[in-house]
Amino acid sequence: ELRQAQEGLRQYAESLARSNTELEHFAYVASHDLQEPLRKIGSFTELLARKYQGHLDEKADAYIGYIVDGAQRLQTLINDLLAFSRVTTKGKEFEPVDCNALLARVRQDLELAIKESGARLSAGNLPTVMADAGQLGQVFQNLITNAVKYRAAGQAPEIAVAAVERDAEWLFSVRDSGIGIEPQHFERVFQLFQRLHTREEYSGTGIGLALCKKIVERHGGKIWLESAAGKGTTFFFTVPRMPMQQKTR
Repeated sequence: ELRQAQEGLRQYAESLARSNTELEHFAYVASHDLQEPLRKIGSFTELLARKYQGHLDEKADAYIGYIVDGAQRLQTLINDLLAFSRVTTKGKEFEPVDCNALLARVRQDLELAIKESGARLSAGNLPTVMADAGQLGQVFQNLITNAVKYRAAGQAPEIAVAAVERDAEWLFSVRDSGIGIEPQHFERVFQLFQRLHTREEYSGTGIGLALCKKIVERHGGKIWLESAAGKGTTFFFTVPRMPMQQKTR
C-alpha cells in the first residue's frame, strides 16, 4: 500500500509539473502572439487621435483617449506577463554574479526615478552568487522600484540593501521607509495580478512581486517580507551560496 501511495504521489507530481510547464508555455505563446495585433491597435488609434482631435465632438475625443490608454495598459500587462513566463522558458544558465556590480547597474537604470523622488539608496558589501544576472537584477530592480513608488507622502524614501551569510545560503534584504503593508496581505502581494491599491493611487499591473518570487524560487531560494502599515517594509530573499563558499566554512 505504501509503495502504491508513493507511486501515485510520484505520478501526481509529474502530472502537476507537466501542467505547470504547459501553462507557462501557453502564457509565453499567448502573450508573444498578442504583441503584433495590439501594437497595430495602439498605433492606428494614436494616429486617429492626432489626425482628428479637435475635429470631432468632445465625447469622441474622450472615447479615443480611452482606447489609447487601454491599449497602452494592455501592452504593459502583456510585456509583464511575457517577462513572467520567460523566467523558466528563457532563463539563462547560472554563472558567478557580483551583486555589488549588479546593484550598481540597477541603480544606474533607476537613476531618474531615484533622483525625482529624492530617495537615498545605501548598500552594504554584497556577495558573489551563482545566478542568472538578468533575473537577479530584475529582483533588485522591482523591490527598489516599489520602495520608491510606495513612499510616504512628503518623505524622501530611505532604501537599504544588505546581505548576510546564513548556513548554506545568503540572506538578502531590501528595507524601505514607505507606507508599509498590513500583515493580512503578506502572502497576497506575491500572487499574480494582485494589487493592494487602485490604479489611480499607484500605477502597475500587480506582476512585479510575483515575478520576484518566481525568479527567487528558480534560484533555489525563498522570498518573504516584514512590515507594518506606516512603518516601512523589508523584503527578504535567499540565494544558495556558491559551492566553494560552502566548503570554506
